[in-house]
Amino acid sequence: MKAVRCLPYVLRQITRHRVRSALTVLGIAIAMFLFTAVQAMHKGVQVATTATANDTTLVVYRKDRYCPATSQLPQDYQRRIEQIDGVTAAIPMKIVVSNCRTSLDVVTFRGVPKDRFLQGPGRDFVVLEGSIEEWQSRSDAALLGESLASRRGLRPGMRFDAAGITAYVAGVVRSPNAQDHNVAYTSLEFVQLAGSDQLGIVTQFNVNVSDASMLDPVADQIDELFSTAQEPTATFTEKAFVGRIADDIIELVGFARWLGLGCLAAVLTLVANAIVLSVQSRISEHAILQTLGFSGRLVALLIVAEGVALSLVGGSLGALAALGVARFGNFALSVEGTSIPVVATPGLILLGVLVCAALGVLAGLVPAVQASRREIVACFRAA
Repeated sequence: MKAVRCLPYVLRQITRHRVRSALTVLGIAIAMFLFTAVQAMHKGVQVATTATANDTTLVVYRKDRYCPATSQLPQDYQRRIEQIDGVTAAIPMKIVVSNCRTSLDVVTFRGVPKDRFLQGPGRDFVVLEGSIEEWQSRSDAALLGESLASRRGLRPGMRFDAAGITAYVAGVVRSPNAQDHNVAYTSLEFVQLAGSDQLGIVTQFNVNVSDASMLDPVADQIDELFSTAQEPTATFTEKAFVGRIADDIIELVGFARWLGLGCLAAVLTLVANAIVLSVQSRISEHAILQTLGFSGRLVALLIVAEGVALSLVGGSLGALAALGVARFGNFALSVEGTSIPVVATPGLILLGVLVCAALGVLAGLVPAVQASRREIVACFRAA
């Protein structure tokens, strides 16, 4: 209880040296901004590549092909795939991307048979703006993922051009699938005819199976069926397909986690330095506190509380800034038409606050213990 009543004293000590405290808080905020951004990228990788028991989708691609422009499969494969036991639907897709290399701003067009798509993956779409009906009625209409629409400033009724395709925005949708956030869905024929006449040619098939336990057997049957065809296939679960395509991004994010650990070390160093300087400048003051009846334990607690306060203020500012940039920037790392979203959630702020509180305690422990064990006479002599 006495420690709670002393909190105004802790705040007074922080504001006594405004410049030093401000610089410490700024340094902590920058370090936590980087740490939170790295955690958001790592979370995006987990969302895009970690399979769950509910995943029942396979991706059928052209064997030994990577960029969508090089994967060409006959559309009539669809009929043969749907005859395999366990397959409930096969959705042909023609994919065109504005940039096949790794980038933060890629527009991905996915041409699909509209009615079949809405009965399958599209049934989970939530329309934020515009209408599905207009998308169905116009051959050049596109449904945009909310991240793509926000990043490009696009709204229903506007036209936009990317990857040599000019489309009309019929609606903006939200999807539980991370791959839909940065995609423009159009009719299959519209994308096939854009740029060159490729009617009857698709990039891939998204195949739904009746049960997740049948994913591997069905994938093997599909590849065996077309093993001697002119266009052989390679079939993966959707999450494995994303992981294979985005292998470089995953490795980069994995390395960036070391940057995050470095940021935590920087926070620890900044807070420890600020506390040490503060304690050294107040040796005689601590002696006076002990003379007035403050126990060594309470003095130590006040010093630790000062470190925690600095850490929490700086860490909260940095985590909030990272969350805001990620949310309003709608960033996603895209490669070969596959997106790895930067997933920023309020939970990241809580993580940042907890980490900073722990680092604040750790940084203040050594100077706090030293101050609590110092004799009153020695404090006055040192002063």
